[in-house]
Amino acid sequence: MEAKAIARYVRVTPMKARRVVDLIRGKQANEALAILKFAPQGASEPVLKVVQSAAANARVLADRDGVAFDEDDLFVSEIFVDEGPTMKRFQPRAQGRAYRINKRTSHITVVLATPEEDAPLAGASANKKGGNR
Repeated sequence: MEAKAIARYVRVTPMKARRVVDLIRGKQANEALAILKFAPQGASEPVLKVVQSAAANARVLADRDGVAFDEDDLFVSEIFVDEGPTMKRFQPRAQGRAYRINKRTSHITVVLATPEEDAPLAGASANKKGGNR
């Protein structure tokens, strides 16, 4: 089962958000929430909210489908930050010049999934195809 959450037009630069996102990629959802809660970066708060939203979406999907749901099984299968639109502002400088300030925005996407039962079988068959030489 997969659950997805997207936060768009977040007022944090994509480069700073990617630093935070790289900390939790591939981790268990509960562990990722704990890391984000105590991360000193300012971008960790919006990323935390998106991960919480994806976990809530997973709970709702499981209830809707009548599937047994355990929040401890969720892990971060995909997480990425795309660049949103840039707001351009101008600040006056010396001798009548203008200095442009770029206020960048981000689109943060999180996909939480549960491990599938047949996934180890697919990995084992892929090893057999390569063969040992």
